Amino acid sequence: MGHSGQSRPTLADVAGAAGVSVSTASLAFSGAGPIAEETRAKVHAAAATLGYSGPNPLGRSLRSGRSGIVAVVIGDQLRRSFRDPVSVQVLDGLVSTLGQMGLGVLLVPGMPSPDGSVTVDPLLESAPMDVAILIWGARESDPALSALQRRGVPVVIGEGPQLPGVPVVGIEDRRGSAELVRYLVSLGHSRLACVTLPFGGERRNAVVDAARMRELDWTPTRNRLEGFADAGVEPVVTVEAAASLVEEGKAAGRLLLDVDEPPTAVVAQSDLLAAGVLLAARELGLRVPEDVSVAGFDGLDLPWLAPDVLTTVAQPLAAKGQALGEAVGRLLAGEELEPRMLAVELRPGTTTGPPRA
Repeated sequence: MGHSGQSRPTLADVAGAAGVSVSTASLAFSGAGPIAEETRAKVHAAAATLGYSGPNPLGRSLRSGRSGIVAVVIGDQLRRSFRDPVSVQVLDGLVSTLGQMGLGVLLVPGMPSPDGSVTVDPLLESAPMDVAILIWGARESDPALSALQRRGVPVVIGEGPQLPGVPVVGIEDRRGSAELVRYLVSLGHSRLACVTLPFGGERRNAVVDAARMRELDWTPTRNRLEGFADAGVEPVVTVEAAASLVEEGKAAGRLLLDVDEPPTAVVAQSDLLAAGVLLAARELGLRVPEDVSVAGFDGLDLPWLAPDVLTTVAQPLAAKGQALGEAVGRLLAGEELEPRMLAVELRPGTTTGPPRA
């Protein structure tokens, strides 16, 4: 039999039906205090009879001082992020981990300005949130990070930089990139080119000059370029891509390969960019890897490139999302967090080989 009145049954109604105090009924729902299992069962049975679904979530959040919401700052347009399997797999690992903790997610996209920079989404200034994750890192003076810190919202950063009091979950991409470059050198390559992720600021697909290199302000891009230096190699030419998308890699590939003296190997900072370079090489009539070797980063499964299988540096995408979620849980528990760096792995494929004699 349901509640006889027209209004929604209240916790007081449940307490009366169960023969307990309102505070005891509240504890039965929250699980936050000492209460006999028999009493808890009696309260839940009364609630089921009355059709009471539980305390009002808004009231509960006001009492606890927590919203149960984690803001995930994408730092790019959502339509671009959801075309990238890397973003999707990291988000999947993150959301499933937060869900197990009873936490919801607020996705906050980047807001491009006319000059290509990203401004602060108003959600970061006002939306309820317990923790924010800058999933693809932060710049040295990041307006999103500044807005969150002004509000006193704890922040976790994915992929650096190392900032005081801000825990980071990253990957060993610099080491992995150096290992990839050394592998290509071991095959006999000396003319290596690089296709990078965005530098920050205005988006572009263009050859990088010294002035642009000084503007580099994005940790993953910097780390993977520094892998070249660690391997003792300077790229013969570097092209910056506007986003990690196949068409961006294709445009970069044409810039690199449709020239009189192309490089013998191209290292792209993502697998989607590398796939685009490979498609550009095919269209230009170049054989991979006989005429040009192509390597990427991420470890994605790209069956549509068949028969080619990219040489790549694989990163643990779902595990990265899980690690970000675990960092949120530890922050909410009041723990101090050290930086956590996840290992990467070189995976040679069919797209790299010795250069032509």
